[in-house]
Order: sequence, then C-alpha cells, then structure tokens
Amino acid sequence: MSGRDLFCQPRRIRRGAALTLVFASVLVAGAATGSLPEANRRTAAESGRSATRAPHRADVARAAEEAMADGTSPMEAAQRAVSRSGDRWGAVYSAGEYEEFEEILDGEYTGVGLWARERDGRIEVTRVGSGTPAEEAGIRPGDRLRSVDGRKVDGRPVTEVVAILRGDTTEEPAGSSVRVGLERGARVWTETLRRVRLSRDSVTVRELPGPVTLIKVAAFTKGSGAEVRRAVRRSPAGTGIVLDLRGNSGGLVAEAVTAASAFLDGGLVATYDVDGEQRALHARAGGDTTRPLVALVDGGTMSAAELLTGALQDRSRAVVVGSRTFGKGSVQMPTRLPDGSVAELTVGHYRTPSGRGVDGRGITPDLEAGERALERAETILTGLGR
Repeated sequence: MSGRDLFCQPRRIRRGAALTLVFASVLVAGAATGSLPEANRRTAAESGRSATRAPHRADVARAAEEAMADGTSPMEAAQRAVSRSGDRWGAVYSAGEYEEFEEILDGEYTGVGLWARERDGRIEVTRVGSGTPAEEAGIRPGDRLRSVDGRKVDGRPVTEVVAILRGDTTEEPAGSSVRVGLERGARVWTETLRRVRLSRDSVTVRELPGPVTLIKVAAFTKGSGAEVRRAVRRSPAGTGIVLDLRGNSGGLVAEAVTAASAFLDGGLVATYDVDGEQRALHARAGGDTTRPLVALVDGGTMSAAELLTGALQDRSRAVVVGSRTFGKGSVQMPTRLPDGSVAELTVGHYRTPSGRGVDGRGITPDLEAGERALERAETILTGLGR
C-alpha cells in the first residue's frame, strides 16, 4: 500500500456500468503512520454525530480469501461483496489499474489530449493540449463530442466519456486507437486518435488585466501544491488572485493542504474521521493572507478541491464564485486482496473547518455565476482591492 495521501479522482467504469469515483484514501495510511496531523481526536459520539463504520471491509476481505482458496477470482468475489454492502463509493481494482491510478496522481496518464464538460446534456471540448493527438487532428475548444468508438455520448456523465476516451473501460494501452465523432457548427465528422502517454500540467498561471493573476489547478497531482505557492509568491505586487478550481476532480490531499497554505497563516483546513475517530488537517504558517482572492468552482469541483474551497470559504479568506460543487466528501481505505487487486471501501467523511459536511451536499458558492464566472471574479477583485 502506498504511503501517499490522496482524495478523489475520476477513474473508470465499474463492472455493471456504474461510474466509480475513487476517493482513494491512502490518506488513512498516512495518518496511521503519523505523517498527518492527528489533533482534535474525538470519537464520533463525543462530536455529537453517529460514527461511520465499515464492517463490510472484513466481509470483502473474507470473500476474496475464500475465493482464492476455492480457486476462483478473488477480485470478482470482492466486487460482489462491495455491491452487496451498499457502499456507494466502494470499488475494486486490479493491481494494474491501481498502479495506473497512482501514475496519474504522479502527473502521467494515457489519453488523447482533450478536456471536456457536460453542457445541456451534451459533451463539449473545453481544452486541447499542445502537441497532443487531439490538437494534431484539428480538434478545437467548443467542438461537440457526438460519439466515442461508435457509442453516442449525449446524456452520459462527462467523467464516463473521458474514461472511455482514455481506454479505462477496456484497459486499452498507449498506442491503441479510439474513434471520435465530432460536430462543429454544420460540420459533422469522425477522427481516429491514437492514445499516448501524457504528462499532466496540473497548474497553469497567467496574468490578466486588472491586474489579476489567474491560477488554474486541474487536479492535485504530485507537486501541484508547491506550484500554487510559487505562483502566489511570484505574482506581481498589488495583484488579486483568481484560484480556478472548476473541473478539478481532486487528487492528493496533501497537495490540496499545501495549496491552502499559500493563502492561510496556519490553522485548520479540514477534519476527517476514520471509523468514527476524528483527525485534522492543518495549513502551514506563513501564507499570503492579505492579497484579494476569489475561488472559482462548478459541478466538476470534487473532493480535495472541495476540501480546499471549504477551508477558504469558512475562514473568510476567499469569495467563492460559480456553481454548487460535486459533493464528494467520503473517505475510503485501500485494502490489498490476495491476488494483488485493491478494494477501496468507505470508512468515514471529512468536514470543513466550521463542521459542514460535503458528501452529497457540495459547497454553495457565495455568488452564483455561470459562463461569465471569470468576469464576475475580476469585478469582485477590483472591489476587494479598493
């Protein structure tokens, strides 16, 4: 089991066609070895709420062990046990799938180089990576995805569509091809793209008029928190900051806490529980607490990104603009099975500094805004600067 600490990352389609969002909390392992703060330890009863326990962890492990002894598939047995448990976020991954997931969090993944969002039931390209197969094929932001490998994508969750593009659903490797149906105005066509190994540029920074520094965090992969801190330190004096977390699917929680430390002078970032036992995450001292800050969020803002948003909002450090976030605030613990596969099973939930639960609720922005959210953010920064 890895010693890294992480929260949510869209991963793959579960057998049975249910979308799985992994909240792979090796966070729990880090806490157990003392690499995370363990202040404010209280039982759930002491904190005034019922404990969240996962007795099905033993059931899943036992099912896998019995299958191994019987000469059948431990992974399939574990999947059946997870399905029976009713664990909404529980999932089972092969050793290869889990290894690939960890590679993604290290900043590498297999894909075609495009980003997408759901808009009015349709899938729209929002960004195309430089030098990627998608760019070479002439795909542009604003193009509509109609199909992937002959399957219509209208009405499907965008995370599911992206998983199909990457080949997660069929375990397609780099070098494999995918057919993509596209639409641009009156033009309808099909492109065959080759999947390649890509490095994820999780943090991008650009200067806007105002003056405003825009820091976009696509996911909390390894080193992204330090990149946010550097971007804040290097931004010109007198500028406001827009922290764009729209479409951020989560990632390494330690990186989200490091990013919080760029804007907070120490203090609480979030609490979480493991089988009812309370633990806490704290920012480092010395962050920039004076520069005006707006955080942009939307329905694709998940997990570790929600944790960061909740901390900045609760501690009155940022004005949050956009739409309600996804609402993924449960904690999973990885369990290695006899055949090397890994079961991710829910053991608890995290809360914002004020005690708000996020799971199933999301975070409501201070100011609702749609496509013009960035413009609203710039206007707010002008007012805060004055």
